[in-house]
Amino acid sequence: MLGVFSSSIVSPPDELVAAGSRTPSPKTKAGALVNRFLETNPSAVSLQIGDHAQLAFTHHNQSPIQPRSFAVKDEIFCLFEGALDNLGSLKQQYGLGKSANEVVLVIEAYKALRDRAPYPPNHVVGHLEGNFAFVVFDKSTSTLFVATDQFGKVPLYWGITADGYVAFANDADLLKGACGKSLASFPQGCFYSTAVGETVGELRSYENPKNKITAVPAREEEIWGAKFMVEGPTVIAATK
Repeated sequence: MLGVFSSSIVSPPDELVAAGSRTPSPKTKAGALVNRFLETNPSAVSLQIGDHAQLAFTHHNQSPIQPRSFAVKDEIFCLFEGALDNLGSLKQQYGLGKSANEVVLVIEAYKALRDRAPYPPNHVVGHLEGNFAFVVFDKSTSTLFVATDQFGKVPLYWGITADGYVAFANDADLLKGACGKSLASFPQGCFYSTAVGETVGELRSYENPKNKITAVPAREEEIWGAKFMVEGPTVIAATK
């Protein structure tokens, strides 16, 4: 799956911008990235959303136990990969029918987050049990919401294309050709969200929302430009 968003939707993370500047390498534009995805994935489909966002996905080579899915409802677009262990109880919580799948559930969870503000985002994602990665784009508010499971069982990567688009994909090699060193693995157990009408996003751990997330520059031989890590709490030992 692939999602690309212009700087009018989300500002490129400073850490990835710095990584790309530190070790320049060939990069391509967002349009070429989407075209490459479509050319290399049989039966792939793409969707242009306004002038500043594009989504693409395929069922080709997907895991039978962690399938990919796509849905749109009320101008909310969602790409989802994985499976939720507690889907049944969540469908009851959100008042969904028996036929609703994970991607529909995530859209409803996002709507609850958006419409019941200030409902904490970490509560919404923290209730999801299983292996997953998803990208939600709300066209009506130009809001982006991205998350992965706490164990990183479903890989997700993000990077910056040559024309400044922020790209999310489950294929690291796909992004490497377009983003160069402006590329990182999306940190497990975290979510990235832009506020309504804002382009500056917030990257937080939904398990430990108060803990700061830092980006450590990667070694030259690695394909990544940086590695995002959730800092642990500072422990102060008592002395007698």
